[in-house]
Amino acid sequence: MLFVGDDWAQDHHDVELMDAAGRRLSKARLPEGVAGIERLHAMIGAELGEDSKAEVVIGIETDRGPWVQALIAAGYTVYAVNPLQASRYRERLAVSGAKSDAADAHMLADMVRTDSHQLRPVSGDTADAEAVKVVTRIHKTLIWERTRTMQRLRHALLDYFPAALDAPDVLELLAKAPDPAAAAKLTTTQISAALKHARRRNIADKATRIQAVLRAKHLGQPAAVTAAYADSVRALVALLVTLNEQVNFLHGQVEDYFGRHSDAEIIRSQPGLGPILSARVLAEFGDDPHRYASAKARKNYAGTSPITRASGRKKVVTARYVRNDRLIDALIAQAFSALRVSAGARAYYEKQRARGIEFNAALRQLANRLVGILHGCLKAGTPYDETTAWSQRAHALAA
Repeated sequence: MLFVGDDWAQDHHDVELMDAAGRRLSKARLPEGVAGIERLHAMIGAELGEDSKAEVVIGIETDRGPWVQALIAAGYTVYAVNPLQASRYRERLAVSGAKSDAADAHMLADMVRTDSHQLRPVSGDTADAEAVKVVTRIHKTLIWERTRTMQRLRHALLDYFPAALDAPDVLELLAKAPDPAAAAKLTTTQISAALKHARRRNIADKATRIQAVLRAKHLGQPAAVTAAYADSVRALVALLVTLNEQVNFLHGQVEDYFGRHSDAEIIRSQPGLGPILSARVLAEFGDDPHRYASAKARKNYAGTSPITRASGRKKVVTARYVRNDRLIDALIAQAFSALRVSAGARAYYEKQRARGIEFNAALRQLANRLVGILHGCLKAGTPYDETTAWSQRAHALAA
């Protein structure tokens, strides 16, 4: 076997080749791209020979990108080492805290040589699953960014124009009148037109109320400060308009890409999963059928299963906090929605609450149970069935 450590940066890779005894065979700094991959193949070929059947094992601190895909396509076994794991392993080799790119390449090669049985190889997800991941992640990222922008807008208005927050739907008018003086001059016709464009209801009543709020007396800032805030708000409103447009566009793309996947029907059948949440669950779990050896392994990756710390007479069970935040966000949302559509999920949740478990913990336990059900459905290749999913639980409760 040949072991390769790859410490990557944006424009280059420091690599080291190591044999089974831990001896350094060669090392180099390679450029990112085709030229770098070709040189790496040449280095490996020089050590193994053209007809060698030896396995090449590579450790690198990422699981995505063209470089990683090229390594997998070449037939190498690639381990995506978590940076936290790499940092802890580095301390085994140098307690002084010394660090360099070349030393990290050596550390990664040695790590996959000695501890590859403890690491997870890069999953073999299909191109369809990768495509779903790309669109779902940017869709969720833009939603988070929209929320942040809304909060920035709200805080700006509190600082110079709080009356705008007291009027329902007034944010639709901020692009046209971002300062108190301009807002006070708005007519009911102008306000009604903006409300109609925003597809609001009871337009006449709302227009009258909004105009009254905007024309009322209120505390303000000096003219120069107000003008500066108005320019800031105008920019934030324009950004929100663009974000809304792109979130809506990507919503359709997420549904489209997810609908093409072979597991879409099974995942979509799970309780509490609509088309968007289903796509996020598929994207973050991946579709490699060999990635999760058991339902427990899937739960551990999801971050829904608890962890136990036991030492002597002390034993503590806590939630996992090192986890995939995007995945746990989708799974908790699924669990909450499942309470309304699944009698089995509701009964399981109520049992946890009856034991004195708080809302968040009970919801997390329900999410953990639903992950196990999903694993079983994917393994069997069958859609969700309410009776089958909760029959064992029902029998246990009856006993």
